[in-house]
Amino acid sequence: MTIWLETAGTDSAPTPRAAPAPAQDGAHPAPARSLEELVRTHLPGLVRYATVLVGDQHTAADLVQEVLLRAHQRWHRITLTDRPDLYLRRMVTNEHLSWRRHWHVRMIRPTADDALVDHAGASGDPAENLAQQDAMWQRLARLPARQRAVLVLRYYEGLADAEIATVLGTSPATVRSHAARALATLRHTDPTFMETR
Repeated sequence: MTIWLETAGTDSAPTPRAAPAPAQDGAHPAPARSLEELVRTHLPGLVRYATVLVGDQHTAADLVQEVLLRAHQRWHRITLTDRPDLYLRRMVTNEHLSWRRHWHVRMIRPTADDALVDHAGASGDPAENLAQQDAMWQRLARLPARQRAVLVLRYYEGLADAEIATVLGTSPATVRSHAARALATLRHTDPTFMETR
């Protein structure tokens, strides 16, 4: 059920809020989560995930913004899922794959080294860290989009194969197959590559 709450101001539109489902047979309903609460909790992870997928933080922020606009329109359906955060990741993945299909229109370029150095932290040798990150990004960029998504979800986001399967809309066996192919490709292109999981 959705409840429309009025907000202050003359130009403000009502904001939808999910109401908890009524309890059945004395069971306590799970607390409803609003889209705002979900975004507050998961926005950094969504942007981080999208950044690794597309290779540029600004483009990733645009992608996530598109997804959140669509999520707002579909919020009543998203609240019916067990894991709304995985649903949002799936939406990010689908949006990324859609953008890849229109690659000739949108040219996504990696951020310049100078810009990365400006944003780099003070841990270790920045040049060495940057070189390692750039080398890994170059190897990931050569992978097919679904294989890259599987590796990002597994190693950067720490999701299990079943959760990745939910995000990508496939089976855990297909996830493992994509991961195996991607890791084999990475090992072939860089013999020093070590799998951490």
